[in-house]
Amino acid sequence: MTPSIENSQPTFAKRVLINISLVLLVLLIAFVLYYVFDVILLLFGAILVAIFLHGLANISRRYLRLSEGKSVLLVSVILVAVLALAIYLLAPSVAEQIRNLRDELPKSLQNVSQYLSNYSWGRLLLEQMPSNAEMIEKVNNSNVLSRVGNFFSSTLGALTNISLMLLLSIYLASEPKTYIKGFTKLFPQGRRKRVREILYEIGETLSWWLIGKGISMLFIGLLTWVGLYFIGVPLALTLGLIAGLLSFIPNFGPILSAVPAILLAFIDSPVSALYALALFVGVQLVESNLVTPLIERRTVELPPVLTIVSQLALTILFGAVGLILATPILAVVMVLVQTLYIQDVLGDEPENLTEDNAKEDKDEVLPTGSRT
Repeated sequence: MTPSIENSQPTFAKRVLINISLVLLVLLIAFVLYYVFDVILLLFGAILVAIFLHGLANISRRYLRLSEGKSVLLVSVILVAVLALAIYLLAPSVAEQIRNLRDELPKSLQNVSQYLSNYSWGRLLLEQMPSNAEMIEKVNNSNVLSRVGNFFSSTLGALTNISLMLLLSIYLASEPKTYIKGFTKLFPQGRRKRVREILYEIGETLSWWLIGKGISMLFIGLLTWVGLYFIGVPLALTLGLIAGLLSFIPNFGPILSAVPAILLAFIDSPVSALYALALFVGVQLVESNLVTPLIERRTVELPPVLTIVSQLALTILFGAVGLILATPILAVVMVLVQTLYIQDVLGDEPENLTEDNAKEDKDEVLPTGSRT
């Protein structure tokens, strides 16, 4: 006996109502996440620092019989002491160089403009840029007091966020299993083991990514400092420090760090500016061919296009914080795609696929008679 039209109408209306409710729920969740995403980024930054602290604490536990919490506290105290000592030793020199950098950059810009004015294409480029008088007039007409107030409020907010992030990272690094266990309880019992495996996979990926990034930052900072010193570029120490710190941001960091170095080298001569440009290009080539392949052996490979797109998207949405954290966030997304979709849904194993592809590439390169 077929159901009547009257009986099927309530069922259809119920389905429509359920679908509309689900859509509204998804939109509400997206709306809430958008406005609390700053908190999520802060928590993600704390997780990154916690993974770094936990990795150092595990190394210390090999030699000291301390609990997990005490080893994390010991590592945190040592890092703060080392950072304080570095600030004490380098702060006077770096502060003096920063003051000189502020004084020298306008001179270098003037030299660049004079050099460009000797060429037709340079004069055309300068015509599109505001003059010094126009820039000074804009500064004078702006509300300086409000800008100063905004600067101090943003600075205090940044210091507060950093302090809160460090505090959260110490708590997370001291008892990571407690938070992992609590998070897995949000899922059905049959999926908790898989969720735990994915969390540990994400943690291992981010841990090796941080180790590689730390080595890369130290490598780029030292090499840039030494190279600029021998080239004769002033303020080499500060420029090397800036290059090392900004190298945490792939793609855009090296460009941002190269601009002041090239401008300062231009004070001496255009040839020195070319030497500085060649130095930054050479450092990036060495780093990308030595350090980056070492990182990708232990972590997921991040496609350059996806990295740039994620950086641009998060920068537009959340500013500088989004740009800084875009790459590790993309690394987490890649792990989730590989584990939840490629492995669980498609049933493939990324490691086996990588080995098979490497073998196929090798077979294609080798002549037919040399294949074993």
